Amino acid sequence: MPVFSARLIDWQRAHGRHGLPWQGSRDPYRIWLSEIMLQQTQVAAVIPYYTRFLARFPNVAALAAAPVEEVMALWSGLGYYARARNLHRAAREVVEKHDGRFPATAAALAELPGVGRSTAAAIAAFANGERAAILDGNVKRVLCRAFGITGIPGERAVEERLWALAETLLPTRGEDIGIYIQAQMDLGATVCTRARPACGRCPLTGECVALASGRVAELPTPRPRKTPPRRAARMAVVILGQSVLLERRPPAGIWGGLLALPEILPADADAETWAMRTFGLAQIRARELPPLVHAFTHFTLEITPWRIELPVPPRIVAEPAWQWLTLGQISAAALPAPVREILEGIAKSIAAVESEPVCDFQAAKPREP
Repeated sequence: MPVFSARLIDWQRAHGRHGLPWQGSRDPYRIWLSEIMLQQTQVAAVIPYYTRFLARFPNVAALAAAPVEEVMALWSGLGYYARARNLHRAAREVVEKHDGRFPATAAALAELPGVGRSTAAAIAAFANGERAAILDGNVKRVLCRAFGITGIPGERAVEERLWALAETLLPTRGEDIGIYIQAQMDLGATVCTRARPACGRCPLTGECVALASGRVAELPTPRPRKTPPRRAARMAVVILGQSVLLERRPPAGIWGGLLALPEILPADADAETWAMRTFGLAQIRARELPPLVHAFTHFTLEITPWRIELPVPPRIVAEPAWQWLTLGQISAAALPAPVREILEGIAKSIAAVESEPVCDFQAAKPREP
């Protein structure tokens, strides 16, 4: 066994994470679900979503049979929503093409929607003991530092070098592979972190090239930082009594498949004009709310909400994707995080107004002498 993997296995047994809800299971469904959720998301954020998903969808057949809208609603707030759409597609593919059984090999698992090479290898290792290397962000960081590999990990030549190295470091015994894969994940997540790594607790201290050469902060080679472009959007918070108007987003693109607030396009000079044209009303009042900034991977979105309260039910509704939800239904709806934040603020403001005491002017009127 390579010294690298032997050290990590020993460290994992003594110091790794052992109480995560998806550990200790050979069920490929549970392992697959956790690995998809953990893509680009920290463990602490994943645990409550994982628990809720298993309670509602205890197996792949239950997930495949559910409408995608329900899956998106449970995923709401976890981000990177393409994962949820692919999760649903993959579940249906497992049921329809594989008789409800997950493929046994990493190569076959990688054919499922949303399952890449590294995720497939992790599933196959944990579920079936397959000797397959993984290469997620944590592992790239550990390998670059331990072996002094320079170059941006996302570039093809560096990526190929890291994959080749990861393959050579695999333990020889199949029963060790799951421990080793978990050790790589845990070491990168808890010790060899991006900022302020705990080198004093690392099992690779004696062999780490980056530590020996004083380059821990330099490796992996960072990609040149670019200021993400900033976009602006005006969104309409259309309220009718205790209901709010929402729009089902197209399946692909930003917030695909989620319910969001209708957007006021640049062609509309102001929110009042948009509302009067959209709902066929002669007069309407709109009030601008404080802006909200939301960061995506490649750009930053500044949302300006406009609160529009309809005095009467609209005569026309222009978009078939629009639907009304009561404010009480917001918590269970499939909403992007900034939209949920806006609507929760609206719901609180309405509740506060309704709870204000009504002055009884007759009772307050002083008695006549």
